[in-house]
Amino acid sequence: MEAKPNTIYRALDRKAAAITEFTMRQYRTKASTWVVLGVGLVAISLVMLIYVDVMSTGFESIDNDGDSEDPDGDGYPTGQENKYGTDPYMADSNPGLLTPSIEPEPASNYIDEDGFDISISGNAPTQSTGYDDDGDCRDSDRTNSQKDTNGNGIVCDIELYYDQYQGEWEVYADRYVDEDPDDAAYAAEATHMAFVLGIGKMGFVLLLGMFLPLFLATGLIREEMNDGTMHFMLAKPIARTEVFLYRILGYLGIVWPYFIAIGLLFALISGFIGPSDSFFRFQDLGVWLAIIFATMMASFVYGMLFCALGTMWRFGIVLAIPFAAWELGMCIVSMGAPEAAILRFSVIGWALMIIDAAAIIVWPNMELFILQGRTMNDFDLIWTTSNALNFFYSKPGVGGSGLVSAVFATVVLLVQGAVFWFIGGAIFKGKEIE
Repeated sequence: MEAKPNTIYRALDRKAAAITEFTMRQYRTKASTWVVLGVGLVAISLVMLIYVDVMSTGFESIDNDGDSEDPDGDGYPTGQENKYGTDPYMADSNPGLLTPSIEPEPASNYIDEDGFDISISGNAPTQSTGYDDDGDCRDSDRTNSQKDTNGNGIVCDIELYYDQYQGEWEVYADRYVDEDPDDAAYAAEATHMAFVLGIGKMGFVLLLGMFLPLFLATGLIREEMNDGTMHFMLAKPIARTEVFLYRILGYLGIVWPYFIAIGLLFALISGFIGPSDSFFRFQDLGVWLAIIFATMMASFVYGMLFCALGTMWRFGIVLAIPFAAWELGMCIVSMGAPEAAILRFSVIGWALMIIDAAAIIVWPNMELFILQGRTMNDFDLIWTTSNALNFFYSKPGVGGSGLVSAVFATVVLLVQGAVFWFIGGAIFKGKEIE
């Protein structure tokens, strides 16, 4: 068989494979590599264990409007007495004394009996929505003015007002409208989605995607320069920028499979444990894949950056720590102000945008879901879980749709990585090998 010609491309392939494989072998034989990967796994697994415990314990629905109570002790819940026009505070006034006599209903019939009926239609800044399912507003003997506590001229409704300055809807509900939804179902769903977004952003992208490169990539070039082994890599004609790149590829060959394995494992666990009408939450896989991809992209850019800093100075990790602190601050800013211009000067802001874009695609009714929770009383179960979800959920600050935002953020991260590669290669070229 005729041998393939020894072209420049084959030579480059051999160089790339040799340096990349050498780098991966170095990582695999170092105890520090497994310590860092193990600490990352333990830290993020602790959060998963908390989630598993919370979801396994479950949530308990409460009677938000008090109509399951029996204050006069006659065996009839307040809701049933209101329905038949008897006095819930007088034992000798109850539906059992009517003709024909009415049997008492279970108190559970009056828990979670008035669910959410909020919807947003069109672009009108003021809208009327909601419906009184249990009739404790519509059928009460109060006057229309007493039923119209939000003062919009419509009895027993919920008024939505869009605040253009805050960029969000304000909710003004008439009393006894949508006041007793299913707390347990809402809290379970909100907690699950908040966990997925929270662990994706804070656990994967921030903890794993940034701190693993900080400890694993900073010394990629510098350690070989200090030990004198860099001479062996540069013995054959090869550009230092290529060595820089191939070392990074070896580092990615270790951390990327690590991210993929943990991400898929967590996706399976949360998919089986999370609330669902079926045995598995298949729709969440899109968000988990975005989390894995965003973490991979972040680790690529941070790896280039921290490796360049390590090449610049033998104590490069000291230079990297201020960048890590900056990125931590930008992560927190992105939770509350995803459209802030300052996020464009970070890496993590673009990485988190990929997750936000996926969340919009997979959970298109997220804003309405959060809005429903805000109609409840402060600090109750629904309000608390709704605000937790609202903290981790953000609309992408760039792009008109989720797909456009994800693609745009990916391109920016690739450009950032290329820039840091160019800078790191330029620094490496100017260094003398001891």
